[in-house]
Amino acid sequence: MSEHRLVPEGYKEFLRALKQRIRTAQVKAALAVNSELVVLYWQIGKGILTRQKSDGWGTRVIERLAKDLRVAFPDMHGFSPRNLRYMKAFAAAWPNQTILQQLAAKLPWFHNCVLLDKVKSADERRWYVQGTIQNGWSRNVLVHQIESDLYRRHGNALTNFRRTLPAPQSELAQQIIKDPYNFDFLTLGPDARERDLEKGLLDHLRKFLLELGVGFAFVGSQYPLEVGKQDYRLDLLFYHLKLRCYVVIELKMDDFKPEYAGKMNFYLSAIDDLMRHPDDQRTLGIILCKSKDSVLVEYALRDSRKALGISEYRITAALPPTLKKNLPSIEDWKGFANAGSHCDTVSEEVICSPSGRRLAGSLPPLTKK
Repeated sequence: MSEHRLVPEGYKEFLRALKQRIRTAQVKAALAVNSELVVLYWQIGKGILTRQKSDGWGTRVIERLAKDLRVAFPDMHGFSPRNLRYMKAFAAAWPNQTILQQLAAKLPWFHNCVLLDKVKSADERRWYVQGTIQNGWSRNVLVHQIESDLYRRHGNALTNFRRTLPAPQSELAQQIIKDPYNFDFLTLGPDARERDLEKGLLDHLRKFLLELGVGFAFVGSQYPLEVGKQDYRLDLLFYHLKLRCYVVIELKMDDFKPEYAGKMNFYLSAIDDLMRHPDDQRTLGIILCKSKDSVLVEYALRDSRKALGISEYRITAALPPTLKKNLPSIEDWKGFANAGSHCDTVSEEVICSPSGRRLAGSLPPLTKK
């Protein structure tokens, strides 16, 4: 069967119109490269969807369209069959062009591809788009936020902010607190103490700040506080640039206890009296615990006049020694790889089988000759 017989009715006119639209977009791209490109991709995807629905075009037309567009625009990238399918999915995910231009068109194209792959809910997708626009997330950061389920964690902490803070600040303060916090970049053993948790967070300060969110500026750890003739130390002290206030974070390796709130109240009073600038807002306190009972938290916060939030955290448990000693070491894998692996290097991050296939999440049995 000749190639011309595979062309559906109306295809040539559709291709001609697309070429003209692409040339027009190329001119406009000098003024707004990203936005015009994303809108162009949306228009292409919308056109494919419309034709498939109204004229009964099959899925194979995408292969033909990709070939013809690459011939017509050899210097432009992005007209692969795979990317055309992304364009079609993109148009289906954002049916309203006005909303598209207000939100998704402000993101780079590959940010949008990440959202198409990883987020199925329209409301959740819109939330991540707004977060990316407001906070300037890179693609890797966006992937991390999605995979850590930030959408469902933000603003979920048990707090008394609405009662203890004025309306504008209370709403923003509530939104910056998560529950649980995801410290999966840490690996702590069963005998770890609070100082170990604190040291781990400081050793990974960049990742810790990323998990806390935009606006947190690190002031100090084990921050000295002198009250009367007594010396105290705060686990972690931050200043929040949007809220314009100090934020005290206390780390607890066990379940929440009511006395933790009492001690935090004391710290917040001292910070407000001794450190707060007249232009600063009232200091916030966040207690991070291994777990919490919501009833205990409610009673502990009910009559407090200080702004407190209680959240849990999640960390990666260390491997038990009995299991760890039976797993191959990285030196074992280096020797194993040198015996026949197709990978150029073997590192802590990439482990290869003898066939060169990357192993993700599990290690096969290791045999030595």
